[in-house]
Amino acid sequence: MRKTGDSVGRIGRATGSLDGKTPPVDALEERVRSQLDQLEASGLRRSLEEPRGIDLCSNDYLGFARDPRIRSRFARAVESLGVGSTGSRLLRGHREAFRRIEERFARFKGTPDALYFGSGWAANLGVLSTFLADGDIVFSDSLNHASLIDGIRLSKARRVIYPHCDVDSLGRLLEAEPCSGQRFVVTESLFSMDGDIAPLQAIAALRSSHEFALVVDEAHAVGTYGESGSGLIEETGSADSVFLSVNSAGKALGVTGAFVCGPHWAIDYLIQAARPFVFSTAPPPAAAEALDEALDLLAMEPHRRTGVRALARLLREQLGLGTDDSPIVPLFIGDSRVAVEVARRLGKSGFDARAVRPPTVPEGTARLRVSLNAGLTADDVSRFAHQLQSILKELDLCLGYS
Repeated sequence: MRKTGDSVGRIGRATGSLDGKTPPVDALEERVRSQLDQLEASGLRRSLEEPRGIDLCSNDYLGFARDPRIRSRFARAVESLGVGSTGSRLLRGHREAFRRIEERFARFKGTPDALYFGSGWAANLGVLSTFLADGDIVFSDSLNHASLIDGIRLSKARRVIYPHCDVDSLGRLLEAEPCSGQRFVVTESLFSMDGDIAPLQAIAALRSSHEFALVVDEAHAVGTYGESGSGLIEETGSADSVFLSVNSAGKALGVTGAFVCGPHWAIDYLIQAARPFVFSTAPPPAAAEALDEALDLLAMEPHRRTGVRALARLLREQLGLGTDDSPIVPLFIGDSRVAVEVARRLGKSGFDARAVRPPTVPEGTARLRVSLNAGLTADDVSRFAHQLQSILKELDLCLGYS
């Protein structure tokens, strides 16, 4: 068997190309290694680490990801439905289980229809790249999640950024920016890095004088807010003003994927035109069965969501950070390398609270993104607060909070 190509590859790597120039692959490697070195020097190089110690960083707010009832339902479904879906929903990947869970989730959110995507990222890209068209303007909160930002970038709409949760500025921009097409406003309801809540009622009130379609990402609010646990749209009474909501199934609900909820005509159009839906293999059908069980537990055990918010209040009170009850508690350090060191020391003490650094958050705002979950106890939270304060004292640091 001839191995000419492989031999040339080895010669090129060892001695350079025949014309004396550095092979392109070497130039690319040098460029990438330089970028990695810059990340290392600035404390921004990441590594993959398995869970360790007491969970203070996952999005499993209700502890559903390891609940034995959901795990058992998933396992039984795998036996009957198989491990994978084998194709996109428009080919052979559709199952009756998907239809049932979409209908149930639509009822849960109080909307006419819902569509299940493989991930929240895919859902946000699908919604924004499908509905935002040439001539449209989209007004986006300055701290929106990267998936919302990238979905907007993939569209042909003009993007206008408004200051974080600043409804007055949003109103002025809506008034000032001419638009020949459709206006959209896009926001998270519970912001994933700061843990604060969008003023949904105030944004909705702007629709009385400015026509726009409101898209709300409820990724971190589903399961933790609302009388039924459906999110902040429910809790704030804003449902009539929302065009579409995107709802994660892989955070508080403990499984995977995300639901887009809204009118029948919009969901139908996503089935026809949303590229992340049309061209992606469907999630495992067993996930739909596990989500059905998760929604059962959400209805039967409301103490999980009230309990986790009580723990969030407790942590803030013990750290002198107010009395808000969002399960996401950002503890601002500032310098990325220092934030990593604080997280490392907490890890040695048995607490898994990890550093979040740019570009996930703005420059100079590296932090511990602490998230509470229903598996924690008040004693866990108190011990964590005490250990964190001891580490901060050792490093002569003052904790920031916004």
